[in-house]
Amino acid sequence: MNGKTREGVILGGGYSTRFGDEDKALAELAGKPLVRHVAERLATVCDRLVVNCRDDQTTDFRAAVEGCGVPIGVATDPIPDRGPMAGIRTGLSAVESEYAAVVACDMPFVDPDFLSYLFTRADGYDAAVPQRDDEWYQTTQAVYRVESMVRACERALDRGDAKILAALEELDDWVTVTEAEIREHADPETFDNVNTKEELQAAARRLE
Repeated sequence: MNGKTREGVILGGGYSTRFGDEDKALAELAGKPLVRHVAERLATVCDRLVVNCRDDQTTDFRAAVEGCGVPIGVATDPIPDRGPMAGIRTGLSAVESEYAAVVACDMPFVDPDFLSYLFTRADGYDAAVPQRDDEWYQTTQAVYRVESMVRACERALDRGDAKILAALEELDDWVTVTEAEIREHADPETFDNVNTKEELQAAARRLE
């Protein structure tokens, strides 16, 4: 995919129930909102970013990620809190390139070099999705062919299935990025996420 435009989608529309009353994506981590850490890392390998969120989050989310080095778009969910697959559909629908990386807003250690590798692996396919040895797919740190994944998400949602794996089953041809590839190309922390305030404190200590 050398020379082709790369975009990134940050998923941030959930209600973060395990985090308490505060919006997790906007919680301060080492002096910056959590979502800002994700945006800055994506901006090193993407030409444009789209933040997926709810209507009530739009102003704060845009303020949190503006100035990270690339143009920013905001895609709001037409129906809030339908889950990450609906967020993927909404975010990808606002993307202008053929492929886009999708990353959850709570992954402050996402490895830009690994995202570049995922873009390379996805070229010619509908997606490149990491899979751990325990058969767990990391669907919220993956690269998707935009048009194919939007259609797949819509078909899954239309039949009432909100699981991201249901959308993957709709794709014609996608590749699994194996545990061996992950070990070779990714920082071990790339999938670490923040779901609670205790995990946010732990992440802050790692950034000291």
